[in-house]
Amino acid sequence: MDRWDRAGRVAAYGAALALTPYLLIKVSWVVGSLLGLLPVGAGFGKAEWVVLNSATIGMAGIGIAVALALVRPWGMRIPAAPLAFCAWVGTGFLVPVLPYAVLSSLLSSEDGNSSSGGDAGPSMPVWEAALVQIGFVGMGLGLAIALPTYLRRRWPEAFAGRLGDRGEGSPSALPRMTVVGAAVGLIWLYWAVGGTAGIAHRGERDLAWHVLSGVFGLWAFVASVAIWAAVRGRPARVPRWGPMVFGWLGSGSLFAWSGWKLPFTLYLAVAQPADAALPENLALAAVLHLAAVGAGASMLRTLVHTRLVSSNS
Repeated sequence: MDRWDRAGRVAAYGAALALTPYLLIKVSWVVGSLLGLLPVGAGFGKAEWVVLNSATIGMAGIGIAVALALVRPWGMRIPAAPLAFCAWVGTGFLVPVLPYAVLSSLLSSEDGNSSSGGDAGPSMPVWEAALVQIGFVGMGLGLAIALPTYLRRRWPEAFAGRLGDRGEGSPSALPRMTVVGAAVGLIWLYWAVGGTAGIAHRGERDLAWHVLSGVFGLWAFVASVAIWAAVRGRPARVPRWGPMVFGWLGSGSLFAWSGWKLPFTLYLAVAQPADAALPENLALAAVLHLAAVGAGASMLRTLVHTRLVSSNS
């Protein structure tokens, strides 16, 4: 076991441990609301609150299982496709927004607001909010270290060498998903810097919305450039692991976050609740999220194809 494997081992166990309190907190919310011991979140009925938090319990459980699979011997024996997909979605959710998570924790501690958006409980104490943030940040950091070491052990050929040394790619190749990803990223970045075209409710924009729009827009561009480089095999002599890793993270961010936001956008468009609104025009937002999900999925397929081509060359 070399130093990278040792680092991945510590990171995987640390990720599973960090997310465990979050899982227990969510279980307590569901059980407490069903027994009438805890109130439900503002704007939710009991059934909606239980369903929402049960879904996050399932997601947390899958995240812990994935972290353990990256380090335990049985993780090398289970089918690659479901593990890779869950890890791709998990890293897409957590790793790209790590800087924002740290910044929002610092800002909320300064202004005394312990809630953290839609994941906050009806009356979340400071210690509980801290455990939630630690869970997200710890899982994100852990996956950022443990996942590459796992992929390196299971598919070493996909990360070895440099672009162009296997004759892959075409100088004229321009994958369509990179154009879609770049277009979506450009719109998000435009909104992040204050653009108003396509904005229906300007008063709903806040600092968090601007920062997250910028983060997602940046990762959309990162994914597009990385996939473009991997397909073309250029710039020549660039280490292959770079486009593979950044393409993995960026495409996962496109798929995971837009896949999470799309149902809420459609719900707001259909139900039109009086007490909830998004800054963006709902039709445009739905189209962007749908395009992002499709582009992210296509990028993942391209990465898998690139690995298969590399292993057969």
